[in-house]
Amino acid sequence: MTEKQMKILSVVAALTAVGMYVSYIPQIRNNLNGQPGDWLQPLVAAVNCTLWVAYGLLKKQRDWPVVLANAPGIFLGLITFVTSIVKF
Repeated sequence: MTEKQMKILSVVAALTAVGMYVSYIPQIRNNLNGQPGDWLQPLVAAVNCTLWVAYGLLKKQRDWPVVLANAPGIFLGLITFVTSIVKF
């Protein structure tokens, strides 16, 4: 794969990863409206994203697509987790 193709792939992968975590927003709304969803998957996603962000930042040459793609998953996963276990 050429360098240009790798760059395109990294951008597409980052955008789809962000889209995956943004898709938690409807579940957060349902959780807040008294229809809580499952708590395990968003918690595991938040932990996974934390590990990937750490990986991307701790590499000798930082891997910004990995960091940027997974950072929203930390926050949205944790928000989804908390709203699914706490009664509002």
